[in-house]
Amino acid sequence: MTEAAADTVSRRTRGLDRAFEILEFLRVKRQPMRPNEIAIEIGAPRSSVYELVNLLLSHGMLEHQGGDGRVFLGRRLYFLGTAYAEQFDLMRECDRMLVRLAEETRETAQMCLLEGCKYTVAMMREGIRPFRISSNVGELVSIAWTASGRLLVSHLSDRQILDLIPPEDFVLPSGRRMEPSDFIAQVRQASRDGFFTFNSEVENFTHCFAVPVFQADGACIATLCLVTPREDGLRNRAAYLESLLKAANEISEKLGFHSERAKLTIAG
Repeated sequence: MTEAAADTVSRRTRGLDRAFEILEFLRVKRQPMRPNEIAIEIGAPRSSVYELVNLLLSHGMLEHQGGDGRVFLGRRLYFLGTAYAEQFDLMRECDRMLVRLAEETRETAQMCLLEGCKYTVAMMREGIRPFRISSNVGELVSIAWTASGRLLVSHLSDRQILDLIPPEDFVLPSGRRMEPSDFIAQVRQASRDGFFTFNSEVENFTHCFAVPVFQADGACIATLCLVTPREDGLRNRAAYLESLLKAANEISEKLGFHSERAKLTIAG
């Protein structure tokens, strides 16, 4: 490859990276913004952001909203997401299991994932009890604040976990700082147990349950969760864990994971 051709490929790659950065920024921001505002927020040259925004607009990846030059995610992304959901077994199977869990337990059921160095609720089904607990789907939360976080990083080494989680994310909503070594100890215990439960660090009246969904190589690719009123969660702990483990094991097996852990049952 000539030097000129290599330079062209490099510029196109940088442009593609920047375009994805713009889309991801708007997804996290969750509101229309002007191109110059986007450029300032992501620290990019305004000229390149304007050029890429126009390109994304022409392809339907972005759309104008508000009549004052603001742009947001376009409907074409919705159709791409629909095609993804139809073909990717994990999302379809998790949605089916969340419906089942919400009906069985009457509690809010969630499927959670890692998004870079953060945790997010990817899917949710609210329970049918009068008092409902819900979360913002897609909101990015510190891994150390969540029950799922202990499982989602369980395939990583101690060093990889510390490299992944920003130091400031060990400061809990209460202002207390969790020692990274304590978090890692909880990660290892959760891996041995095959689940993790605790009183929420985010909502002081809830109790959280999380169990792992494994891909074929044994890495935790997602979690199934229940978020319950604290007293109800503690009273029904064994039944809730049994329902979660059964659902997660069914999905893991369909993804090609087979282990004695799939036979795990909860006592008491």
